[in-house]
Amino acid sequence: MQEIMQEKSPIKARIIEFIELKGLSKYEFYQKTGITRGILGQNNGISEDNLTKFLAYYKEVSPEWILTGEGNMFRSKKHERTKKNSEDMSNPNKDKAEIPVARHCGSGEGIPLITVEAMAGFAKENPPVLEYECERYVVPMFRDAEFLITVKGSSMIPKYNSGDIVACKMLPLSDLFFQWNKVYVLDTVQGALIKRVKAGHDKEHILIVSDNDRYEPFELHMSQIRSVALVIGVIRLE
Repeated sequence: MQEIMQEKSPIKARIIEFIELKGLSKYEFYQKTGITRGILGQNNGISEDNLTKFLAYYKEVSPEWILTGEGNMFRSKKHERTKKNSEDMSNPNKDKAEIPVARHCGSGEGIPLITVEAMAGFAKENPPVLEYECERYVVPMFRDAEFLITVKGSSMIPKYNSGDIVACKMLPLSDLFFQWNKVYVLDTVQGALIKRVKAGHDKEHILIVSDNDRYEPFELHMSQIRSVALVIGVIRLE
């Protein structure tokens, strides 16, 4: 990231930092925002029009952080509701407590919280009945998430603890592209895994890695994967 900061304008560097945190490719980013393609690869500034498009699409991002680098990357929920109390908004402890904010909601609204076993159904064209029957939550900063899953076990400690809820974005198997060292939820013939993925010894295999070094890494053949989702965020319960 240091190299990017030296080459790009500060605003572009912060935008790149944001999309890397979100796990987005630049292609996805340009497609979603309508920003001129290739603009982030140029060693110059960013136009007012493109900056406006970015802030209009990613409303959770703090304009102050994008423009100056000051404060938090994300707005707090309180900031989105009101600007009356600027002193409250500058309180770092309050910001930390409010990001991300999860609100339980009724059927048809929010992100569904599913079991790991139900993940395979989200790869189908017609979602299973379970999607409509499960609990749903509104988490403003996870606008790209398609479902939430609860982490079980200790294999991903310290990154994720048992009981954490991860937000996931489904990926198509027909055009699957792994970002090495990112965390994915993999539905395999031997069960579901929440693991870090690295390159295998050939194109037919991937290396499955736990953050807890008590668990040995192992290779998995691509044919054993039934569905894949990228982990784009986490809700941690104290």
